[in-house]
Amino acid sequence: MDAFTAGILQRIQNAEQDLHRAIESGDEFLAEVEQSELDDLRRLAADHGVDTVLERHRAAA
Repeated sequence: MDAFTAGILQRIQNAEQDLHRAIESGDEFLAEVEQSELDDLRRLAADHGVDTVLERHRAAA
């Protein structure tokens, strides 16, 4: 896995965790911000040919 792929996957994982924390705390504004960040990161990954689902399964194996 190259540095870009590893970095984007880590950022996606962090954004997912931040989103879950925002939802759990009931902060709707922060949840929207985090969801937007997550959407942007997933779009960036896709634009660079990174299949986030496949790569995360590989990393877990």
